[in-house]
Amino acid sequence: MKYLTEIKVRGYHADFYGHVNNARYLEFFEEDRWAQLESTLDLQEWATKGLVFLVVNINVNYRRAVGVGETILVSTRLEKVGNKSAVLLQEIVMKESKEIAADARITFVVTDKSGRAAIFEGDILKEIENLGKSE
Repeated sequence: MKYLTEIKVRGYHADFYGHVNNARYLEFFEEDRWAQLESTLDLQEWATKGLVFLVVNINVNYRRAVGVGETILVSTRLEKVGNKSAVLLQEIVMKESKEIAADARITFVVTDKSGRAAIFEGDILKEIENLGKSE
């Protein structure tokens, strides 16, 4: 698995109980999605073409509490590509033990200048298929 994002959990990530608040996991997942997009696509070119990534569904499994001072790794890989949407599998693992702290399935679409979901074909499909590929 390719890890582009490493995060040391700080006090501001924690809730009253001293572990990462559930909403922060979504931010950690988003941080790695951006890292994947930036490492795979020319986002300026996509913006020029009027292409925008939109998350349309998120399902998260919280598997282990993460505490202040611990370090996590976040990974993203493409799980499934449909005609107009795709699913990313994301994982947050403990850096030391590689134990999974949370995993999520993120469904996204790409909208075009009209604001409608674009069909995944041609260059768009090729670029999406490269998301989260291991080096």
